[in-house]
Amino acid sequence: MVKIRLKRMGATKRPFYRLVVADSRSPRDGRFIEEIGVYDPLASPSRVEVDADKVRDWMRKGARPSDTARKLLEQQGILPKTARPSAPPRPAKASTDNGTPAATAVVEAEAPASAADEPSAAADSEAKTDVEAEVAGGTVAGDEEVQGG
Repeated sequence: MVKIRLKRMGATKRPFYRLVVADSRSPRDGRFIEEIGVYDPLASPSRVEVDADKVRDWMRKGARPSDTARKLLEQQGILPKTARPSAPPRPAKASTDNGTPAATAVVEAEAPASAADEPSAAADSEAKTDVEAEVAGGTVAGDEEVQGG
């Protein structure tokens, strides 16, 4: 496929571009078919020079401009301005009967603790007090080995 695109020229941090017609498989700064314009973004105001007849001729032959090249050609009035696709509209949030968002309602439904969880919490606290009593009384197996050694 033949593309109309920019070829970067110029020194480091001093870009200068040539508008070229190139095969889409060739590298950005590599081989091209024909030069059809120049773009200097650092000039004040930016300088764009394009041969409109060559652009139209290549477009008739099937050349497709890159996004940046299309923007430059539209600014020059060579191509008609196209509507840019905007972000798709976001769907409205689903809500429950009471007006709260559905995600919040699900979290609230999972929040209450069941009665089965409470006895295990009580058993854990009793187990902790037994261990604490053994440590305080000095009956832990590790303590006996240290004293005997």
